[in-house]
Amino acid sequence: MEIINDIRAWYTVVMLVMFLGIVWWAYSGRQKRRFDEAARLPFTEPEHPRGERSPTSNATSGDRP
Repeated sequence: MEIINDIRAWYTVVMLVMFLGIVWWAYSGRQKRRFDEAARLPFTEPEHPRGERSPTSNATSGDRP
């Protein structure tokens, strides 16, 4: 039964290191530009108004069943 406690302890240490690594990556300065751009996505205007199909779409409104 002693081995299971060792495994749990190592698992906890590994998960803590992974968590700290993800936090460090997320808050690093190199990611700021990418995250700022992603944060602005909901506020950008779509290329095509709703209900309008893109020019690359081959389907027309007459093709609907």
